[in-house]
Amino acid sequence: MIRRSQSFLSQFYALTDFVCVQIVFLFSWWLKFKSGWIPYENSLPIETYALWSLVYGGTAIFLSYFFNFYTPKRKKRFSFELFIIVQVYCISLLILLSILFIFKELNISRSYLLLYLVNNILLISFYRYILKISLKRLRQKGYNKQFLLILGAGTLGKKFYTNLMQHPELGYEVIGFLDDFQKNHEFGFENYKPIIGKVDDLESIINELLIDEVIIALPLHAHKKYGRIINICEKAGVKTLIIPDFYDYLPSKPFFDNFAGIPLINVRDIPLDEFRNRFIKRAFDIIFSLIAIIITSPLLILIAISIKITSPGEIIFKQERVGLNRRHFMMYKFRSMRIQTEETSDKQWTTRDDPRKTKFGSFLRKTSLDELPQFFNVLFGHMSVVGPRPERPFFVEQFKEEIPKYMIKHHIRPGITGWAQSNGFRGDTSIEERIKYDIFYIENWSFLFDIKIIWKTIINGFVNKNAY
Repeated sequence: MIRRSQSFLSQFYALTDFVCVQIVFLFSWWLKFKSGWIPYENSLPIETYALWSLVYGGTAIFLSYFFNFYTPKRKKRFSFELFIIVQVYCISLLILLSILFIFKELNISRSYLLLYLVNNILLISFYRYILKISLKRLRQKGYNKQFLLILGAGTLGKKFYTNLMQHPELGYEVIGFLDDFQKNHEFGFENYKPIIGKVDDLESIINELLIDEVIIALPLHAHKKYGRIINICEKAGVKTLIIPDFYDYLPSKPFFDNFAGIPLINVRDIPLDEFRNRFIKRAFDIIFSLIAIIITSPLLILIAISIKITSPGEIIFKQERVGLNRRHFMMYKFRSMRIQTEETSDKQWTTRDDPRKTKFGSFLRKTSLDELPQFFNVLFGHMSVVGPRPERPFFVEQFKEEIPKYMIKHHIRPGITGWAQSNGFRGDTSIEERIKYDIFYIENWSFLFDIKIIWKTIINGFVNKNAY
């Protein structure tokens, strides 16, 4: 029954999205060609635009299914949905432009397409937000609820119940607990729903009460009961979820993988492990770094000449760093220090009044202009525009012994800027705090998160008190 209703809702969402796209088509066409507010020269017949609107709508619906946009998202925030909406409708437009090019339909107004894209994102986001808020209020009033039964009234079960009660907007109601050892007077049931039976009573209770999901919160030594519990639930069409007794060792978003036909718990879910996300990030890195190199090329030449004039030695300073999957690479920077031995440069930390810096080098480091050549590292695939900052091998060996989870940063490409750096953690600042920010970025990566970090880096300025 639940699956059928979810399938109906998915189809309803898809149909509504398609209708919204066509409404946006009519509105955008009127706004561009009939309102008189936007100047234009010639217009193709409305039938031509209508045809391509149907193609665009179909593409968007297909991509929405591909991105799992129509699966239930009771536990997801609206910001997650907004990110998917922007992705789906931007990619759909790129596909539409490709199709137009193939069919040599070159007279479609590009300004109209931009207007069409923006209006689609705005309307779909607005109606989805209204729908999400409406469903949330209905659940708070007792409608559209999901009923849960918790197996295990120990620490796991109690903690899950307490956390769940802090989020009434999710629309879940706990029927009670099943436990083989505790009784209500020992359990302190005045603070919780009561214990309504033992684990062996599960089948009869499911048949008597309306239960949508069963939460297994049993200790590890009770794992032999899991098979019978799951069989009973599946026979009754009830969803089963398991809280592992070792959840303290898992991240906030554990991920199940499959290796050699065996399901595995991935204790570090990294969005960039997915090919789709890696492709998007890499494509953006290449485009962004090419644009950055082209725009700053006069500045690059000027800095190179200035370095050559003000101090003897090479213009570009190359230093070994540790990058993706602990692989070493040579990172490029404009030389900001006097010529020194490799031993000194690789094992000595830069200080505020470091005597090794040249006068022009101090300016470069303070303004972060010495890092401009790293856009070539991005092009070569050593680095990304956004990511954890790479460190020298000597310090990596030191920090991995001293700082828990330090090596997690090497699961993705290092970056020119990052979440830690955009929040002021540069230079002689806490390595522990940097790693916390880096891990948060790694576990919560999204394309919009990268844009936010780049924007924050630009807004905060490249001059930083900790850059020296």
